[in-house]
Amino acid sequence: MSSQARSQDILTRARKVIPGGVSSPVRAFSAVGGNPPVLQRAAGSRTFDVDGNEYLDFVQSWGPLILGHAHPAVYQAICEAAAKGTTFGAPCEAEQLLAERVTSMYPGLEQVRFVSSGTEATMSAIRLARGATERDYFVKFSGCYHGHADHLLVSAGSGLVTFGKPASAGVPAAIAEKTLVLPLDDIPALEALFQERGHEIAAVIVEPLPANNGLLQQTPEFLAAVRRVTSQHGTKLIYDEVINGFRLAAGGAAELYGIEPDLATFGKIIGGGLPVGAFGGKREDMELLAPLGPVYQAGTLSGNPLAMAAGLATLDALEAGGGWTRLEELGAGLEERVAPQLEARGWSLVRQGSIFWMSLQEGPAPRSAEAIDAGGADRYRPIFTHLIQHGVSLAPSAYEVGFLSLAHTEDDLDLFSERLAAALASA
Repeated sequence: MSSQARSQDILTRARKVIPGGVSSPVRAFSAVGGNPPVLQRAAGSRTFDVDGNEYLDFVQSWGPLILGHAHPAVYQAICEAAAKGTTFGAPCEAEQLLAERVTSMYPGLEQVRFVSSGTEATMSAIRLARGATERDYFVKFSGCYHGHADHLLVSAGSGLVTFGKPASAGVPAAIAEKTLVLPLDDIPALEALFQERGHEIAAVIVEPLPANNGLLQQTPEFLAAVRRVTSQHGTKLIYDEVINGFRLAAGGAAELYGIEPDLATFGKIIGGGLPVGAFGGKREDMELLAPLGPVYQAGTLSGNPLAMAAGLATLDALEAGGGWTRLEELGAGLEERVAPQLEARGWSLVRQGSIFWMSLQEGPAPRSAEAIDAGGADRYRPIFTHLIQHGVSLAPSAYEVGFLSLAHTEDDLDLFSERLAAALASA
């Protein structure tokens, strides 16, 4: 790999005008050390930095690029849409077409509203659930990230359930206290909370496959219990499908696990690489939104024609090419190559479809944040450093997942396996 002199020059200048030199914290490489390469272009399964270095990429912009970078059909759709105008602040046909596609693919979904990010989607879904139930409290699970709205930036305390405590400066305690936090994979704690306070709880929000703090595969029994308990108490079940949606299956985690939530949130893939989010549910709930109902939500760039066109092109390509079958084949191929290397050290590869995570701790792969060994960060750092120095890009955090795309090939999997073996040997 050549030097990164130009990347470092750009970062030095950026730090003078951008906090930390980055527009999102994990990009700063604080958890792995060193400095990030500054990327210039990308194609398929590869990215290229300003110094001319090439990387086999398993970040894929943190998940939305399920077809790979700069997919020709998505690029063409964006160009054609841009030629007609980049934003209208008014209805456009592509908005209606993508809404029809999303509602037809996702189980139980009748209406959807577009926003511009996953954070907006989860924030708006919780507001809608509160409006629909006329209750104030909601439940999230410890270690699960649902965006950076104030009421979602909370951490778990000791015990089985706690009032939310702010995990960020600038979040008022009075807001965080309306968030109740439970551990994942703990049915007794879930049932105990609802027996005591179910009448106060507007919503439970959960990633069916939590993928923002490791890949914490949940048991079917736990997911079924969440659905059962929320139904019994008139609480809205919100599935955060921002990462899971349209990646795990055509109908996301709801299809994969056979459970319909009351509301679901989306992002990533339905924007085809452009900023987009959405939330949806049954008509009776969604029509509580303004302009029809009393729950206010708005966004100038929501449903903009570029994002809608990119999302339609992405879903078209996935459906036309048997995308989910191929992604499962690629995931199985990666697992076959990588899992034995990790198991030789007592570690494990956690995989669901095209999402994977290296669990660098002994024993069973964790299902909850409390079961994660913090020492995994120290074990990950030298592995990550070796890989990126040898042209393989993983997430710059031990607890972020990796993503496969349809642009990845068997040769890419062989290359990753070979370079991972060298990284493990040198760590």
